[in-house]
Amino acid sequence: MTQQAPRNVRSMTGQGHASDSSELGIASIEIRTVNSRGFKCVQRLGESLVTFESRIEALVRSRVHRGTIHLNASLKRPSVEEIPSVNTEAIKAYLETFRTIGPEHQDILGPIDYGLLLSLPGVLNTKKLERTDDDLIWSFLENAISQAIENLNDMRLAEGERMAESLDQDCHQVECLLKEINVITPRSVEVYRQRLQGKIERTLEEQGLQVSSIDLLREVQIYADRVDIQEEVVRLDSHLKMFGAALQGSDEQKKSKGRKLDFILQEMFREINTIGSKASDSEISARVVDIKCAVERMRELVQNIE
Repeated sequence: MTQQAPRNVRSMTGQGHASDSSELGIASIEIRTVNSRGFKCVQRLGESLVTFESRIEALVRSRVHRGTIHLNASLKRPSVEEIPSVNTEAIKAYLETFRTIGPEHQDILGPIDYGLLLSLPGVLNTKKLERTDDDLIWSFLENAISQAIENLNDMRLAEGERMAESLDQDCHQVECLLKEINVITPRSVEVYRQRLQGKIERTLEEQGLQVSSIDLLREVQIYADRVDIQEEVVRLDSHLKMFGAALQGSDEQKKSKGRKLDFILQEMFREINTIGSKASDSEISARVVDIKCAVERMRELVQNIE
């Protein structure tokens, strides 16, 4: 059996996580998506990331096209100050200065207070971290968010593939039911002709009257025109093929795939409703009900396709 090519169907429901670390700190990203008719990005950002809100939404929008997206992002920065370092050269200079004062002043200076020595200018170096450029932070954050979106889309693609398999099964069922309706339709007209002819003959026999075969044929033709569903069956079959082609569409069609499938199903519902209202045959009506059930299942799935 030939393996079917991937259909690039993505569910609107999923979640993705990612974290990254560098000298800038530790970035943690969590993304969850749920079903929605349009696009909405709800962000919960750490205080240091608020300035990147518009950039984050643009990045998410470029990779996720439908659904409500909940994104949590935080960046834990390193400590503002490093551990102080001792400038040994400065200490040596201070000690050399003390020695040049001479022994005659030792009674004034007293023993060396190393605590006081460390407080002298230039002895301790406390290096503050320089303010990091926003573009540098964004580049780091963008990588983490992109990884989270990639993990999210992997999950959504896996779920979408399962949905596509179910849709394929329902499409096949509808196709089989349509073929059965095509077989039943001519037979139903003949059954009606026989039933009508039997009723007329019984009535005429009771009344002692006669009717021409032409009149009977005209009545049967009127009925056949009224219940003719061939046009609707052809259109429904065409919509079904269109649905299958859209489901198998390329990656470029992924952005509008869910909406397109939904529109096609609406047209399919119109045709099957018309078939149900025109056909008076019980066998056709039973199959119309089965088709409606299948199409309704398809609509429920399509509502969650991106």
